[in-house]
Amino acid sequence: MKTAKTEKQLKVRIQLGILIFMGGLIVSGITAFPLETELSIAIHVFPPYTEFGKWIYQVYQALAHTNQQYPFMAYGTDWLAFAHLVIAVVFYGPLKDPIRNIWVIDFGLIACVMIFPLALIAGPIREIPFFHQLIDCAFGVIGGLVLLDVKRNIKRLESFNTPSH
Repeated sequence: MKTAKTEKQLKVRIQLGILIFMGGLIVSGITAFPLETELSIAIHVFPPYTEFGKWIYQVYQALAHTNQQYPFMAYGTDWLAFAHLVIAVVFYGPLKDPIRNIWVIDFGLIACVMIFPLALIAGPIREIPFFHQLIDCAFGVIGGLVLLDVKRNIKRLESFNTPSH
């Protein structure tokens, strides 16, 4: 039997999922601004004798050199950060009216799937280690799972608003 309590619980679960997804986008966006600072911390955290530590150090050196010689290049990651923040704002629509704005959830799911070809095609071309490509793909998996749960719950919520025949 459908109850108002169940409908309210669905709305809360939908909102929580959307907020988690938005939070991930916001954190990803904000952390794309101070890359050199973050990498300067990372080179002290990850041992330089490990493959990961060596790679982090190489990335730090390249970024520090680029920022020193060509600071305008960082403008690209500023736009990357901005894009994450703007995309997070788009999810305000389904946060307020999930049924009407379910298309935004579909958009997010498509974006999560599109991470895979980008990471697995561009990664090798840009000489990104495979383990890092897998980390990038993990964002698509986690985001996709969150949004699939949100979409499933929106469909359930929709059934509360659809008259039975």
